[in-house]
Amino acid sequence: MSVRGAVRVERVVTSGTFSLDGETFGVDNNVWLIGDDEEVLVVDAAHDAAAIHRAVAGRRVTAVVCTHAHDDHIDAAPALSALTDAPVLLHPDDNELWSLTHPDRAPDGELADGRTLMVAGIALRVLHTPGHTWGSCSLHAPSLSTVFTGDTLFHGGPGATGRSYSDRPAIEASLRARLLTLPGTTVVHTGHGQDTTIAAERPNVPAA
Repeated sequence: MSVRGAVRVERVVTSGTFSLDGETFGVDNNVWLIGDDEEVLVVDAAHDAAAIHRAVAGRRVTAVVCTHAHDDHIDAAPALSALTDAPVLLHPDDNELWSLTHPDRAPDGELADGRTLMVAGIALRVLHTPGHTWGSCSLHAPSLSTVFTGDTLFHGGPGATGRSYSDRPAIEASLRARLLTLPGTTVVHTGHGQDTTIAAERPNVPAA
């Protein structure tokens, strides 16, 4: 009988650009792999499908999950899907934004609030957290005391809302209702930059 390795979280940092509303910026993105020695789920296939595929290291990819559809988080998703035969999942409220980057290739499936995704025997619960974009989602893994927030919550507070498809009151409401209610020790794995915790970020989100 084979023995599977422990479930773990791995980070791959990729570099590229983010473009929206006529402006382009250089960015470094966190790509997250959750799984064990046999299978992984990929969160946010950014910029470099080959680098992510190398990190997968021959394991089965159960899904390529997009926390939202800004181009820097989805630009490598179709290519990674082709390399791994894994479905690309996105909340339908971000389909219009997705189509700006991939007009000829739709996502394979939909994220929905409360949906459970399984990988390596653990559950990740989808939390719809609109505001950074209308379809932004976070993934909560209670057994790992971890949440993957994309660009909804960073070290230092809420994600940006100054561009199209975003809204500041909405992101703050999402944070108060969906994320800040998680246990304070929950580790926050973000779309860019360093990790934080729910407790550390509670003072950085305005009260209603």
